[in-house]
Amino acid sequence: MTRRTFLQTSLAIGLTCALVPTLSQAQSAPIIIKFSHVAAVDTPKGQGAERFKKLAEERTKGRVRIEVYPNSQLYKDKEELEALQLGSVQMLAPSVSKFGPFGVKEFEVFDLPFVTPDQASYQKAVGGDFGAAMLKKLDVKGVHGLAYWDAGFRVITANKPLRKPEDFKGLKIRINSSKVIDAQMRAVGVMPQTLAFSEVYQALQTGVVDGADVTLSNVYTQKLFEVQKYVTLLHHSHQAYAVVVNRKFWEGLPKDLRETLESAMADASTYANGLTLAEERNAYDKIKAAGKAALVEPTPAEREAIRAVMVQTHKDMEGRLGRDTMQALYKATGFNAGKR
Repeated sequence: MTRRTFLQTSLAIGLTCALVPTLSQAQSAPIIIKFSHVAAVDTPKGQGAERFKKLAEERTKGRVRIEVYPNSQLYKDKEELEALQLGSVQMLAPSVSKFGPFGVKEFEVFDLPFVTPDQASYQKAVGGDFGAAMLKKLDVKGVHGLAYWDAGFRVITANKPLRKPEDFKGLKIRINSSKVIDAQMRAVGVMPQTLAFSEVYQALQTGVVDGADVTLSNVYTQKLFEVQKYVTLLHHSHQAYAVVVNRKFWEGLPKDLRETLESAMADASTYANGLTLAEERNAYDKIKAAGKAALVEPTPAEREAIRAVMVQTHKDMEGRLGRDTMQALYKATGFNAGKR
């Protein structure tokens, strides 16, 4: 062997040896899942995300690391689904209303007014075959649905109490980007406005909008009660979130990891959903104690008068949502449009 050949061989062996720990380290490096959402940490969604992080990292024994980004730190709510499709993040928990503009318009069926009047009917809607079939519709968009998280009933903030249909007339109310929510608001004379959730406080403060259609926990955690005089507890619809992942990323994970993460998500979902009623009560008490915004509870007669106007939206939305989808939801929840 010539000196040159010897040196080349030695160099090759040295490089190979140097690469061995690098490759080993690469193989043992955890898989990163970026979990982005727009809510505060101290909401049911925020706490659910933190619980999933804890359980997933414990159960995968360090093979997976969950990076949670709350409060629109990475993306605003209008941007996050595109970011998920592109793989910039791997997991989200958007409002199901977001799937309408995303191209799966049937999801706006959950926004129909008064279709889930109580907690039990909401759980029937998302917890059975109907909810599972709806998540499956996301597959064609490169998105895989994992779970539904409950954020509670929607309320409406404004600078006046909203007790009658005519009280809504002419108000600019911020809504989720949903044709169904838009239609029910227009039915009572509202001029609906869509803007990023992270911009709502300033928009209310400056008068860009007159009020917001949100959950009570968001009224408290986003401090909307500081810039609004009234919070009307109409409870006209339920706010549902869907925890979703990039489908290509998800299907590329080892089967055992997927199963472990599914187990962690199931338990985190039970935890998050269990927080909703307590968080609503906590938000109610804290807003009331602050004394800056009055909490308005419509009487049964007042609520029915508003319901009678808004519920016309059901018939108007048949062409968009599909009669079969609506009837399947009615069957799951026991809804009857004519019931008073």
